[in-house]
Amino acid sequence: MTQLTARPGILEIGAYKQGQSDLVGIKNPIKLSSNESPLGPSPRAIAAYEEAAGELFRYPDGSQHDLIGAIAKRFALEESKIICGNGSDELIQMLIRAYVGPDDEIIISEQAFAMCRIHSMAQCATIITALEPDLVPDVDHILACVTNKTRMVTIATPNNPAGRYMPKDELKRLHDNLPENVLLLVDSAYADYVEAEDYDSGLELAKSTKNVVMTRTFSKLYGLSALRIGWAYCDESIIDILQRIRTPFNTNAPALAAAKEAVLDTGYEAMIRKHNNSWLVKMSKTLTDLGIEVIPSVANFILMRFSDDPRYNAQNAGDYLLSQGIIPRPVGAGGPANCLRITIGLDNENEAVITALTDFMKKK
Repeated sequence: MTQLTARPGILEIGAYKQGQSDLVGIKNPIKLSSNESPLGPSPRAIAAYEEAAGELFRYPDGSQHDLIGAIAKRFALEESKIICGNGSDELIQMLIRAYVGPDDEIIISEQAFAMCRIHSMAQCATIITALEPDLVPDVDHILACVTNKTRMVTIATPNNPAGRYMPKDELKRLHDNLPENVLLLVDSAYADYVEAEDYDSGLELAKSTKNVVMTRTFSKLYGLSALRIGWAYCDESIIDILQRIRTPFNTNAPALAAAKEAVLDTGYEAMIRKHNNSWLVKMSKTLTDLGIEVIPSVANFILMRFSDDPRYNAQNAGDYLLSQGIIPRPVGAGGPANCLRITIGLDNENEAVITALTDFMKKK
């Protein structure tokens, strides 16, 4: 009897590993491993979520009308160019599924979202990795990878785990030098934290071109990770393709309701951004003063590179943080060596990190 087997690409995929969330023997550890928003969602979003509980027997609005309208209002966009998904992850999956196949190449910038690689492998596509020598998407390295088989280029800006972004002039140069039949996917999950004047999340390019897609999420600044809701902006021709393969009710009703209120609560958004960015500056300076190399970040996390001295390397630093009830994110294979990533947390959590790393760096 012939054995049932999956497609070859599937068998080569290693499952995505999420950030550690608990510690044996510690009831409430400080979890700083998943880049979640420590202050949580807007009270308006919580109220909308609770109100939606009374309608759980109803199917959600498959047109996503209210949330799309709120996003369009908040960012001054065209509703016809917006689509929402079960996290931006689903939208990325749909794009790769729609535009990349077994005979195609996809260029993935080195520190792009890990799921881009997984979805591409599932399509049996040929994956070309464009290096990021300065821990930021590099235009010249990406363009050097383009061939007549290239169908998609995907970058993250800001990227993860470095938290660095591609300046808008460089993003434009990348697009200007790509063939018109190549789709440029700009994953901007951390865009809501960025205040730099030379930053484009991909929105400006997506407004005026037919082969750029920008994806965003409500899982980071908006604090709705548990609800799995994201959105994309692109030309109507791409929206038409995605609507043909989107499941009818891919976004659930409580998520739609909460996200609508979250994106319109600009005062709460500004408060979250202020908390994050002020601590980003403070922690970067303090950790640098301790002798830890901090990669400049514009997101809601910090990448720390440790000494090659075995006493003060990333492995021992991570173990020490865990012993103090603090969960960082080790940077695995494919990321910068000898590094830890840590999310910006609550005031007391950030202070605990500073205290722990101060003690660690003073060890004999």
